[in-house]
Amino acid sequence: MEYFLLQLFIFLAASAIAVPIAKKLGLGSVLGYLIAGILIGPFGLSLIGDVEDVMHLTEFGVVMMLFLVGLELKPSLLWQMKTPILGMGGIQVALSSIAIIVATFIFLPWKQAVAVGLILSLSSTAIVLQTLKEKGLMNTGSGRSIFSVLLFQDLAVIPMLAFLPLLATETSHDEGHHASVLIDIGSLPGSLQLITTLLAVFSIFLLGKYATRPIFRAIAATQVREIFVAAALALVVGISLLMTVVGLSPALGTFLAGVVLADSEYRHELESDIEPFKGLLLGIFFISIGASLNFTLIADDAIFIAGITAGLIFIKWLVLVVTGLAFKMPSKERSLFAVALAQGGEFAFVLFQFSKTNGVLPAETIEPFISAVAISMFLTPLIFMAYEKSVKSSRDEDNACQNDDTIEHNGHKVILAGFGRLGTDLGRFLLSAGIKPVIVDHNASNIDVLRKLGFEVYYGDITRLDLLEAAGAGEAELLIITIGDIEKSRSLIELAKKHYPHLKIIVNADDRQAAFELMDLHIDNIRRETFGSAIALGQDALQQLGTDPYEAYRLARIFNKKDEEMMPELHKLQSEKESYISHYQKRHADLETLMKRDLNHSTDELDKAWTAKNPEL
Repeated sequence: MEYFLLQLFIFLAASAIAVPIAKKLGLGSVLGYLIAGILIGPFGLSLIGDVEDVMHLTEFGVVMMLFLVGLELKPSLLWQMKTPILGMGGIQVALSSIAIIVATFIFLPWKQAVAVGLILSLSSTAIVLQTLKEKGLMNTGSGRSIFSVLLFQDLAVIPMLAFLPLLATETSHDEGHHASVLIDIGSLPGSLQLITTLLAVFSIFLLGKYATRPIFRAIAATQVREIFVAAALALVVGISLLMTVVGLSPALGTFLAGVVLADSEYRHELESDIEPFKGLLLGIFFISIGASLNFTLIADDAIFIAGITAGLIFIKWLVLVVTGLAFKMPSKERSLFAVALAQGGEFAFVLFQFSKTNGVLPAETIEPFISAVAISMFLTPLIFMAYEKSVKSSRDEDNACQNDDTIEHNGHKVILAGFGRLGTDLGRFLLSAGIKPVIVDHNASNIDVLRKLGFEVYYGDITRLDLLEAAGAGEAELLIITIGDIEKSRSLIELAKKHYPHLKIIVNADDRQAAFELMDLHIDNIRRETFGSAIALGQDALQQLGTDPYEAYRLARIFNKKDEEMMPELHKLQSEKESYISHYQKRHADLETLMKRDLNHSTDELDKAWTAKNPEL
C-alpha cells in the first residue's frame, strides 16, 4: 500500500510541476506530461518502477475519452459523418498498412511485416484529440476529418485483434490479460463468437436507450452528487469489462454507449463528472509513455530507431496528403490533417504486446518499433508547434474560420439555467422565436416530464464550472438565470463573470430584496419573478372593472416604468432604514398621483381604435 501511494504521489507531483512549466513555455500539456515521464522514468531519475503495469491502468483514460467523445456525437450527426469515417479512415488505414508492409518487408518475414504494417497504421487518439482540444481545433473542418480517421482506427483495432493470431509463427504464450480473454472467446465456434459479440453490442444499445434514464433519474432524485459520479464511472467500467470479455475494444464499447446517451438529458452531467477522471488518467498515461522510452536501446541502435521513426512519420504523412487530395480537402485543412496523424498510436503498445503473446512477433523485433512509436508520439506536440509557426501569416484568417465553424457546429448562443415554472414559459417563448438555448435544470422529476413534452433539457448543477463549460459557456453570448435559489444565482453569476466575462447575463429575482442582492453584483437586467404577473393581473382587474383596455395598458406601462426608475434609488438606500421608507413612501405617492391624473384624462378616440372590433373579420 505504501509503495502504491508513493508511486501515485510521484506521478501526481511530476504532472503538477511539469505541466504548468510546459504550458508557460507554450509547449502544451501533453508535451509536459511526456517530459515529466522521461524525468521520473527508469532512464531519468528512476523514481518509478514497472511502467507497463501503470500503462495498463492508465489506458482506461483513453477509454473514458472515447466515451466523452461519443457523448458529443448524436446518432444523427454520426450518420452524417459516415462518409469521412469509412472513406477517409478506410483509405488511410489501408494505404498506410500497405506502404509500411512494403517498407518493412525488406528486413522482416512477410507475416511479421504484415503485423507491423497493421499496427503502425494507427495514430494516437489520446495525444491528437487532447492537442486539438487545447488549440480549439476540434470543430474545424480539419478537426472533424481528423476525428473521423481516429474513430475508424479505433474500430479497426477489433479486426486486427482477430487477424493477428493468424500470422503467428511461434507458439503462443499466455502472458497478458487481453490474450487470456481472447483465448476463452476464441475457443467458441465461429458462429457463437459472432452471436456473442452482436449480443454484447446490442446490450449496450439497450442499456443506453432504455435503462440508464430511469436509473440516473432515481440517482439524481437523491441529490447526492458522489452517487451520480459513482454510477457514471460504473457505467464506463462495466461496458469496458463487457467489451473485454467478448474480445472487443473497450474504447469502442464506451464510444457506442456515449453516442446512445448523447440525446439524454443527463449528457452534460455525465460529461462533467467523468471529465476530471479522464484528464487525470490520460495525464498519467502520457507520463507512462515518456517513462517507457528505453534510452539504452535507443542509444545502442540510434540510427536504426531514428530511421524507423522518420520513415513512419514520412510514410503516414504522405498517405494522409494523398487521402486529403482524394477527398478534395482545402490545402490548409489538408496540411493540418496530414501533420496531426503522422505518428504511432497508444494501441500499438497493446497490439505489440498481443502479438508477442500470440507468437506473431519476437521481443527483439518489437522493442525498436515500440521505441519508434513512443518517440513519434513525443514529437507530435512539437510537430504541431512547428506547423503553427509555419502558418502564422494566415493565423487571423484561420481563427475567423474556426469561430464560424464552432458556432455552426454548436448552434447555441443562449444558456438557460433553470427550467421551472418561469423557465419553461421563457424557453417556449425563445424556441417559438427561433432561438434554441442549451437548457439545464437540477430537478430530475421535472426534467422527465418536460422531456416527454418534447423539450431538450439536461440534468445538472449549472453552478459548477465544469458543467457550465460543458454547456458551451465559452461560445455562448447570453446566460439567462431563472433559478429560484438566490444563493445559487449569486454563485452562478460570480462564476460566469470570473471565467466568461463576455457573457451577457439576464436573471430573475424572487423579490425586491433578492433583486438588491443581484444589483450588488452589477447586474442590470433583473426581473422580479412575480412583478410581471402582478402588473398583468392588475391590468386585467382594471379591465374587468370597466376601464378601457388601452387605458389599463397605459397604466400598467406607467407603473412598470416608474418602479424600474425607483429600484436603483432604493438600492442605494437599503442600508438606511428610515431614508429608505421615507423615499419609498414619497415615490409611491407621486406614482399614485400620476396614475390618477392619467386615468381621469379622457382617452383619445384614436388610442381606443386598437381595441375596436372589425366587422369584416
